[in-house]
Order: sequence, then C-alpha cells, then structure tokens
Amino acid sequence: NVMIEQVGAAMVRVNSLLDAVDEPIKALVPHITRTLKNAINSGRIHHAFLFIGSRGIGKTTTARILAKALNCLKSDGPTPEPCGECPNCASIGAGTNIDVIEIDGASNNGVDQVRDLRETVRYAPAQGKFKVYIIDEVHMLSAAAFNALLKTLEEPPAHVKFVFATTDPQKVLPTIVSRCQRFDLKPIPDELIIQRLSRIAQDEKIKVADAALACIARLA
Repeated sequence: NVMIEQVGAAMVRVNSLLDAVDEPIKALVPHITRTLKNAINSGRIHHAFLFIGSRGIGKTTTARILAKALNCLKSDGPTPEPCGECPNCASIGAGTNIDVIEIDGASNNGVDQVRDLRETVRYAPAQGKFKVYIIDEVHMLSAAAFNALLKTLEEPPAHVKFVFATTDPQKVLPTIVSRCQRFDLKPIPDELIIQRLSRIAQDEKIKVADAALACIARLA
C-alpha cells in the first residue's frame, strides 16, 4: 500500500471568508473579511484588489478564497461562503481552474505578456461566472507593462476581476493603486498561531509539545 501524506498547510487551508481567520484573529484583520463579505453580499464587488504583505502571510490564499467566492457552483451568484467542494472550488484551490489565471509578475513582467493578457480578458469565462487574474509580485512589472495594464483597469470587462499581490507596494504605479481596493495583511502574533496549531493538533489527534508549537510559530 502506498501511504499518501498531505502537506500540513493543504490540510488546513481555509475555503471561505468566514473561516479565513479564527475568532481571536478576526480583531486583527476585520477590515479585510468584513469589507469583502459586505461587498459580495451587496453585489458591489470591486473590479481590482491589491493585497499587500510580507511573503507567506496569505495574499495568494486570500486571493483564491475570493476567486472561490465569486465562482462557487453551489451558489446562484457570488457568496462569502463558497462550499470548497464543487469542481470550481476544488480546482481553484488546486490552482488548476481555467478561469482563475495565476501569473508570476517576476517572470512575466514585460509589455508583451500584459498585451497577451489584454487579449484574453475579452473572452467570457468557460466554467464560472468570472475570470479572475491573480498577479503575484505585481510590483515587478515594467513601466511599459504597467501602462498597458492600466488601459484594461480603466475599462475592465464586467466578467473580469483582478487581484494583485505585492511585498513592495511603493513600486506599484500610483495610477494602478488608485484603481484597486487595497488591503494590508499584517503578521499574526505568535500566541495566536500557537492557539491555532494546538487546535489543529487536537483535531488530528496528534501530540505536539508546547515548545515545538512555539518554535513553529517563531519560524512562521
């Protein structure tokens, strides 16, 4: 028999805006979850988002949750509680959904790549309600690429949403930032990470020493 082990991060990866953070942590980022949930519930969803924060803080995870919220098949429209199980939610979580395009800005930073993107945004989504473009490290785009992207942001198709992630917002053109809904993701304190890890360990029936949890939290 072949034993398949899941990576810990994948086992506990969140699926909705409601469980994006635990209750003790919600006080740290209420503007993110509350604003996105209210926008989805009201039907007034911005066409572009900018997630800012250090590496590993959850920018891409949050972007994928938003993509699930927009394209969950168990709902008639965008929902703050995507099921996490339908084909769209599952493929978005796995990074294989054809309507959710993840782009590495560091290696696709030229004007030609952005022009290609501008050509593809015209086409309707194949499976979901929206095409979602997630551009990581967007600050790495060249000036010409930013200018080409700006034209699309000024008149975005109704079926397209952009999510930009960056560790260095100062390098993103102000004209791009001004057309995005900005969210700053802050690090979670060690004690709250330890609480979360302890709960996960209990749920998985795994014995972990407090010192080990503290070490993991420090390195997170």
